[in-house]
Amino acid sequence: MTVIDPDTHLAAEIATQPQDWLAARATAERHRQVLPAHGERVAVIGCGTSLYMAQAFAALREDAGLGVTDAWTPTEHRLGRGYDRVVAITRSGTTTEVLDLLEQVRGTMPTTVITSTAASPAVELADPIVTAEVDERSVVQTRFATTTLAMLRWHLGEDLAPVADQAARVLEADESTLGPAVDADQITFVGRGWTSAIAHEAALKLRESSQSWTESYPMMEWRHGPVSIAAPGRVVWAFGDPVPGLADDVARTGAAYMSLSIDAMADLVRVHRLCIARARAAGLDVDRPRNLTRSIILGT
Repeated sequence: MTVIDPDTHLAAEIATQPQDWLAARATAERHRQVLPAHGERVAVIGCGTSLYMAQAFAALREDAGLGVTDAWTPTEHRLGRGYDRVVAITRSGTTTEVLDLLEQVRGTMPTTVITSTAASPAVELADPIVTAEVDERSVVQTRFATTTLAMLRWHLGEDLAPVADQAARVLEADESTLGPAVDADQITFVGRGWTSAIAHEAALKLRESSQSWTESYPMMEWRHGPVSIAAPGRVVWAFGDPVPGLADDVARTGAAYMSLSIDAMADLVRVHRLCIARARAAGLDVDRPRNLTRSIILGT
C-alpha cells in the first residue's frame, strides 16, 4: 500500500478506511434500534465535516424512499417541522453547538449521537454510538467521518464491499494518479445529489490541510457563475456520474477535468491523499492546520 509521509497521523488514518468501512456493517447492525427506522422523519445534525456527512446521508435516505431526512447545522436547525428522531454526528462529543442542541431536545424525542469519544458529554445526552476504533489524532477529520457515513449507508441496505475495494485501490495507486490536482492553482469540486455533499467535504479538506483555494457546488450550478474562475492551471473535479456536456464545457475554459467512475466516498480518499501531497509541497503540518483545533468549544 502506498502511503505518503507515513509519519503523519493523517496518512496512517486514511490508510485504514477500507477496513473501517467493512467493519461498519457490524456497527450498523449492533445499533439498528437507535438508527432511523423506515418512515421516520429524521433531522441529522453536525458541524463542518459532520454536517457534510449528514447531508450525504439525508440525500441517500430520501433517494431510497425511507423517509423525510434533513441535515442541519445545530444553530440553523428547523426542529419545529415535526421530526421523529434527531441524529447528531460529532467526533469529539464536545462541540458546543451540538451539545446545546442535544440539551434542548433531550427527553422530547428519540435522539442518537455518533461519536468516537466515549468519555464525552454528548454520550450522556442521547443514545450513543461510539466508534472509538476510528478516532483520530490528526485535527483533520477523515476516517471517523467516512466510517460514520459507511455505517449509515450499510443501515440503508447498501453493500459497501465494492466501495471499500475501490478505496483500497486508490490507496495502492501511485501519486501520479492525482494528476494535475497536485499543483493546480485552484480546484473546484462538483457533485450531484448526495455527492454534492462529498464535493463540499473535499473542498473543506484541502482548505484545512493545505490552505488551497477550493470551491464546491452542485454540478449543474457550475455553469451559473463558478465557470468564470475556470482557466488553464486550474481543475474541475466531478464526483459521481457527470452531467452531459460537463467535460466539454470544462475543456473550453482550458481547465483540467477530473472524474473517475468510482463511488464518491472512494474518490474522496483520493482527495485525502491529495491533502497530504499539497501540504507537503507547501511545507505545512497536515495534522495541525492553521487556526484549527480538534473541537470548537465556545466560551473557553
